[in-house]
Amino acid sequence: MARSDVPGGPPAEHYFATAPAGPEHLREMPVLLAGRPVRVTTADGVFSADRLDPGTAVLLRTVPQPPSSGALLDLGCGWGPIALSLGMLSPQAQVWAVDRNARAVDLVRRNAQALSLTSVRAVLPEELPGDIAFDAIWSNPPIRIGKTALHELLLTYLPRLRPGGQAFLVVQRHLGADSLQTWLAGAALGSAFTISRVASSRGYRVLRVRRDDGTHPAMPA
Repeated sequence: MARSDVPGGPPAEHYFATAPAGPEHLREMPVLLAGRPVRVTTADGVFSADRLDPGTAVLLRTVPQPPSSGALLDLGCGWGPIALSLGMLSPQAQVWAVDRNARAVDLVRRNAQALSLTSVRAVLPEELPGDIAFDAIWSNPPIRIGKTALHELLLTYLPRLRPGGQAFLVVQRHLGADSLQTWLAGAALGSAFTISRVASSRGYRVLRVRRDDGTHPAMPA
């Protein structure tokens, strides 16, 4: 069992399970996303079910405005705070929310429908079309799946950035943010990508991965 996302709370099932076995216990939660107070549906068995994760909050507060069009990806979407924010900030873009947890995918679908965010599409990894290249990727990646699985996950999706596209990853400092930055800046992605730290706040680092090859201009820093 994984410990609860809420300090002092009860043990929680692993949020990265593909099909959480425990009951959903659906509930509504008020939250501020993209400067807009909204109510979302959450459930047991997903990441940070009872609050906006503080790392996700740092990411949403510090990254630049996403592209207004194109394809945007929330990798490891949970109940959807990043994908929903992208949908509100860039309503003309196509927003993809990907998670291996089927309960999380269902919650994003519920929340996007409730908020009339028709551009947000939540899918399991195998349901994501293989020919889509992304203009931006925002992610609070599932660090607790382990280094090998995390590296495999990032090497699957980061190369799908378009030329000039950027990914922003938020990682807790004591869970390996600096070592992840070092790994990304090494031979992992190749010379077409540049890695930098763009923010540090409340024990979290926000890392930027920018694809530099091609003729498309990069987003402003």
